[in-house]
Amino acid sequence: MIDIYETIKNRRSVRAYKPEPVPEEKLNRILEAVRMAPSAHNSQPYKLIIVRDGQKRKQLAVAANNQTFVGEAPIIIAIVSLDAEHLMSCDVPTYAIDCAIAIDHLSLAAAAEGLGTCWIGSFSQSKTKQVLAVSPEYKIVILMPLGFPADAVGSKTRKNLKELICKEIFS
Repeated sequence: MIDIYETIKNRRSVRAYKPEPVPEEKLNRILEAVRMAPSAHNSQPYKLIIVRDGQKRKQLAVAANNQTFVGEAPIIIAIVSLDAEHLMSCDVPTYAIDCAIAIDHLSLAAAAEGLGTCWIGSFSQSKTKQVLAVSPEYKIVILMPLGFPADAVGSKTRKNLKELICKEIFS
């Protein structure tokens, strides 16, 4: 059984990928983890676009501000919000939360499968929509390369828990 705490601790952003393809059974388990992610009213107001085509991946790397490593991953997954206008009663856009939860499930499931990912928020919305044929009324939220890491595991820094936690009131 996979230890979720170890998976969380060991998950990292990967910016170098081996060219070897992702086995279909691994991809299917990861996508099933995304399917199980909670969303507002369980509506899952998003779609995932799985991109394997080498030419399209290169175009997405260009649209991602020329981050070439993005196109080197054997798969790029784009998450597209189908309702970017809806706000929760707390005035936070629902799509930002729903898509973040789905992509976090994806990144943790990928880590559990021995695969690497990297959240890519630096991209041109219009260029990426053009490459992926996404209608103007929808919003691409994140691009996520997926593949076997080619780089060495590096250390990651995190703030001390005391720097993140407030008790009873904001301080």
